[in-house]
Amino acid sequence: MIGLQRFKESFFDSNLVMVLILIMCSSCIAIYSAQSHGQYNENFLIKQILWFAIGAIIIAGVLTFDFEQIERLTPFLYGFGLLMLVLILVAPASLVPEINGARAWFKIPGIGSVQPSEYMKIFVILMLSYITKKHSESHEMGDIYSDLKYLLKVGITSGVPILLILKQNDFGTSLVILVITGTVIFVSGISWKIISVIVGFAVTAVSTLVFLFLYKMDWLLLFVDQYQVNRIYAWLDPAKYGSDISYQLKQSITAIGSGMISGKGIGGGEVYIPEAHSDFIFTMIGEEFGFIGACIVVCLYFILIYRIVIIGFNQMKNMFELYICVGMIGLIMFHVFQNIGMVIGLLPITGIPLPLLSYGGSSVLATMFGLGLILNISYQQKRSMFSGDN
Repeated sequence: MIGLQRFKESFFDSNLVMVLILIMCSSCIAIYSAQSHGQYNENFLIKQILWFAIGAIIIAGVLTFDFEQIERLTPFLYGFGLLMLVLILVAPASLVPEINGARAWFKIPGIGSVQPSEYMKIFVILMLSYITKKHSESHEMGDIYSDLKYLLKVGITSGVPILLILKQNDFGTSLVILVITGTVIFVSGISWKIISVIVGFAVTAVSTLVFLFLYKMDWLLLFVDQYQVNRIYAWLDPAKYGSDISYQLKQSITAIGSGMISGKGIGGGEVYIPEAHSDFIFTMIGEEFGFIGACIVVCLYFILIYRIVIIGFNQMKNMFELYICVGMIGLIMFHVFQNIGMVIGLLPITGIPLPLLSYGGSSVLATMFGLGLILNISYQQKRSMFSGDN
């Protein structure tokens, strides 16, 4: 028994693994219920289990690398991600069909749809960690000139994929990369004066968009598509547009409200929700397991983020690994906040999935790749700790 306990402690963060398993089990239960609503004839549950199995293999593969190797591979992974984003834009419609107003998926016969932008989130985290570490080793963080040089590097690193993804009409993923970038910058050690300017610029940009939406819609349509504006209308007044652009949101709010405290039980969902197995999977949780089930899911994500924070705190001397933890925290927090916010009507609908809970091969595999990096970090910590004991 002691030997088994020591093996568990010396391998990786078992608490993090347990949380991942619980989230994946929750996903399988929710997808099983969602696919019974009759929108599709496919068995999404079997496919999701397959993605989880492949994701576990990816995690096992990531654990075989040390972080010196991962650091050397980072520029190549980032370059590969950019190449895929460029190919998305130039590929024919037969290979890259338009889905929900966006051209963001390769349609591969026998495999299904592959969304490069999902993997690009992780590649950007790696590249930002790589750049931040290299810059801090050769420059003094906190110096205005040095900080501006760092921001230029970060701006180019994040700006290129953001622009390519915006060309795909995928605003949600672009926003995720922007949040990841802001999170890494915030902890990079640059001057607070520059951070204050960045925050001020962000507030000004948001205020400008609100002004354009209210008073100069023609100008706003120069920067965004009509379907994105329609999502704002649907968010602001779901009752008015309930039979059209707000139908999905209205149904989601109705379903979650009908679940009340304890829900209707597995398979007891009665409200039809389009895309209930993917972006609106939290709606199924709320309807069938009620407020209690929804709170449990939210708590699982809090524990997941907490474990990554703990692992990151133990990496104060290994900056590359620390920034990877920070980037993953930003990614997961924003995904959870935005997805749950949109299905309950607090935020506009952006098509951002709930990590590991929503159905989707690219989202699941990319998230598990990122969490594989976190587990590798915890593994390296445990191995170093026991090496010190010896």
